[in-house]
Amino acid sequence: MAELEIPEAHEGDEFGKRVGISVGIIGIVLSVVTIISHREHTAAVVQQTKANDSWAYYQAKKIREYTASASIRTVEALGTDAGKVKAAADAFAAEHDKYVSDAAALEKDATSKQEGSEHSEVRALYYDVGEGFLELGLVLASLYFLARKRLFPLLGGIAALLGAVVATIGMIV
Repeated sequence: MAELEIPEAHEGDEFGKRVGISVGIIGIVLSVVTIISHREHTAAVVQQTKANDSWAYYQAKKIREYTASASIRTVEALGTDAGKVKAAADAFAAEHDKYVSDAAALEKDATSKQEGSEHSEVRALYYDVGEGFLELGLVLASLYFLARKRLFPLLGGIAALLGAVVATIGMIV
């Protein structure tokens, strides 16, 4: 079998070597931002699921609150013994008040989780945009190896820097 020789395309091309290292660094930053972006999207879904669970529990409490109110009205409308009606109405009123209190706490909790999910989605959007610019920078910088035009690594560096800045803003937001 004949030996296969791979020519050194960048022998003596110091600028090409620097571009190659830059492309590698952009790729590393891109992979980190991509992982962070995926994790943030997952966090948003988990938080939204928890918020949905809290809203369902809140709804159950509101239904019980309404049922207790309806029970009070039913006992008062159908009752003939004032002592028994008063005792039953008081018991339902206590349940009603408990459900009102529980529902208010659940509403705060669900709202907080909902806001957390929305915040994670905003952060994930920053990471996604940063990821897009990093990908653009990677491709543009790599075009140097095909076209041998120094404009491509310059544009790629600018796009990658913009992507890194946008992703960093996502961490701060």
